[in-house]
Amino acid sequence: MLALAITAGVSAQQKSEAQAAINNIMTRTSIRQYTDETVSKADIETMLRAGMAAPTAVNRQPWHFVAVTDKAKLAELAGRRGGMIKQAGVAIVVCGNMDKAMQGPGQAFWVQDCSAATENILLAANAIGLGAVWTGCYPMGDRVAEVSKTLKLPETIVPLCVIAIGHPAEQPAPKDKWKPENVSYNEFGGKAE
Repeated sequence: MLALAITAGVSAQQKSEAQAAINNIMTRTSIRQYTDETVSKADIETMLRAGMAAPTAVNRQPWHFVAVTDKAKLAELAGRRGGMIKQAGVAIVVCGNMDKAMQGPGQAFWVQDCSAATENILLAANAIGLGAVWTGCYPMGDRVAEVSKTLKLPETIVPLCVIAIGHPAEQPAPKDKWKPENVSYNEFGGKAE
C-alpha cells in the first residue's frame, strides 16, 4: 500500500486519517459479483450524501440520483449490461439535471460534476465495505434512451452512469495503475526536478 511521507506539522491522528483515505482510494476495485444480502437504507443514504459532497462548477450541483432497489426494476435496468446490475442490492443512477446545469458552452460541465459525484459514491461504497462498479450510459444514445425509458426520466434528466452496488461476492486485487510516463512537470514531457 502507498505509505504517506512524514510531513512536518501533521499530527499522528491527521496522518492516520490521511492514510486511511489514501488506502480507501488505492484499494477500490470494480466489483461485479454480489451476495443476496440487501443494502440498507442508511448505507444508500451515506453513499448519496457522499455523491452530493462532490465538487461542482460554480456550485450548480446539476445532478439527480435515482436509487433502484426493486429487483424487477434492477432486472429491467440491467438490460444488455448483464447480471451485475440485476444481482446488485442497489443501483444508483447518476444523472445530469439540465435545468440546473450551466447554460451555453459551460453546460457540459455537468459531466465533470456528475463524474466527481460518481467517484465519491464508489469511494463511499468501498469505505463502508460494499462493492460497486461504474457502468457508463452517456454519451451512448442507445444506453441513455434505454435507461431513461426504464426509469421514466424526463428529457431534462440525462443518465450519466449506472453504479451497481452490493455486498461483494468477489475480492479482486487492486491494480497498481501508477505509470510515471503519464506524468509531466511544468510542460508536456517535462521531468521532475
